[in-house]
Amino acid sequence: MPKRAHLIAGILAPLCLVAFFLSTVIVELFGSHAAVAQLKALIVTPGLWIMIPAMAAAGGSGMFLSQSRKGRLIDAKKKRMAFIAANGLLVLVPCAIVLSRWAAAGAFDGAFYVVQAIELIAGATNFWLMGSNMRDGLRLAGRLHVAAAPATRAS
Repeated sequence: MPKRAHLIAGILAPLCLVAFFLSTVIVELFGSHAAVAQLKALIVTPGLWIMIPAMAAAGGSGMFLSQSRKGRLIDAKKKRMAFIAANGLLVLVPCAIVLSRWAAAGAFDGAFYVVQAIELIAGATNFWLMGSNMRDGLRLAGRLHVAAAPATRAS
């Protein structure tokens, strides 16, 4: 059961992140202020109520699954997961809440776009780190093999 929970949560969390990122970029580029406000509200509720438990489940099930394992990949995944969690809780969640409130109030000023840029950079960083964890998880599971370096010819 922990493997299945880890798989589901490990897919759901980055999908949420990508959905938030892409919808934000698209609505910011092509939508009205009302559309931006609606999107920001949806990212907070229900979005964060889906993504935060998914991230917690991925991290918790990953810790459980790695209890009996050691190695470079496990250590790297744990370090990335700590950064992902901190970035999510200390940057992404507060940014999402503040942006939702400002958008609802129609406060689309310079501060809004600075926080929006911070949120997009932090989101892209988390997605990259989650992708790296997925790659290493697939390697640990034997589903992804490291390509061998090309042989060099002696002259």
